[in-house]
Amino acid sequence: MSYTFPRSAELYARAQKSIAGGINSGIRKLEVPVPLYFDHGQGCRLWDVDGNEYIDFQTGQGALLYGHAPAGMAEALSVQARKGTHWAAQSELEIDVAERLQRLIPGAERVRFNNSATEVVLAAFRLARAHTGRQLILKFEGHYHGWADEGLVGFAPPPDQWGTEEEPTRLHPSQGVISEVLEQFVVARWNDVEHLRQRVDQYRGQIAAIVFEPVLCNTGCMEPVPGLLSTIRELCDRDGMLMIADETITGFRFGPGGAQTHYGVVPDLTILGKAIGGGVPFAALVGKEASFAKFLSGAAVHAGTLNANPLCLAAAKWCLDQILELGSDHPKTLISLGQKTMQGLRALADEYGIPLRPQGPGLVFHATMLKPGAAEGPVTSYRDYVLRHDAPRWAHLRRCLLEEGVRAIERGLWFLSLAHTEADVDEALVRARRAFARHAEEWVGA
Repeated sequence: MSYTFPRSAELYARAQKSIAGGINSGIRKLEVPVPLYFDHGQGCRLWDVDGNEYIDFQTGQGALLYGHAPAGMAEALSVQARKGTHWAAQSELEIDVAERLQRLIPGAERVRFNNSATEVVLAAFRLARAHTGRQLILKFEGHYHGWADEGLVGFAPPPDQWGTEEEPTRLHPSQGVISEVLEQFVVARWNDVEHLRQRVDQYRGQIAAIVFEPVLCNTGCMEPVPGLLSTIRELCDRDGMLMIADETITGFRFGPGGAQTHYGVVPDLTILGKAIGGGVPFAALVGKEASFAKFLSGAAVHAGTLNANPLCLAAAKWCLDQILELGSDHPKTLISLGQKTMQGLRALADEYGIPLRPQGPGLVFHATMLKPGAAEGPVTSYRDYVLRHDAPRWAHLRRCLLEEGVRAIERGLWFLSLAHTEADVDEALVRARRAFARHAEEWVGA
């Protein structure tokens, strides 16, 4: 019998009387039939307030690489909480965590901590501008770098506001943004090496940094085409720009050294979030010492009352120790389980005549749902994604999956965690079969 959510509906109605919109992050309102309220989790399983159990592939938007409520992390937090939760000063823990990052991340000669990746993005952009004396940041269509004014420029423009092929729009999806911020960015198309070269040459000598997700996880889970990341490195070296890898999602998920090691590049600065804290609010900026010079001198300001909070540091130390212990074998298991999940979903899609085409490296992937008449083959750019992905149809299948106890992210992203097993994937596919059958019966088009 499909799940129902009366208690979540009751709590959501109550929340709207005190919390603006009833939720504390706008994207959570996308969940249908109602934003869910959860009671507890363990491993890759999650239970809501109505007692429904889920095999969780959302994993805290990718933050819970180690699964829900790992015992070792709970103990580390408990020990630190009894010592103190906040000092607004130094602790040996911050050195412990920084030294672990130096061991794991190539080019991590120096480290600074913040509480969210959005803050780290802002710190990285400020540092790049101070380092180069230039104002412009080049970013790519569809890439997400936090929800602040600077992070969302060019993120998700509608087709009628894309701009031209040569000059993609700098549109911001939110009202209330400082309008001058938009003029501080150059937007390029993802996975088009020649276009990237043209954009850099067009603004040569004015660009402080190129920022990118090594894998475009936030829109369609698109891996870089061969030569793209090496071209970014080449152009940054040629023109004195900083290469900034936003590994908020890919960091530690793609191995001890992150996606940069997986794809063989060394950025000047790397943004780390989500998995570095395993679910606590913690993020880091790491990179080459020369790139941190303006922070070291104090010419560029980096501050924050809760930076290097000892409670979060205790969690991060435990998380990084898990990655160190896994060593070079990581992420082989995640990739294998992810590919098995993708293959199982594709087999169900074919069986029920559903145009679902999972794509991605496996340890994270996107459930692309093709529109009627859309071409087959990998989606490699933001515009291609908008033209080919059937978001309403995916939303219906996603609800069917949710009501059979398989939880993926509303926008179509799936994460494997270190807590998932082959048995969990097998059970998820059994549940998914019921969801696919229901979707095939009910879907009549938007």
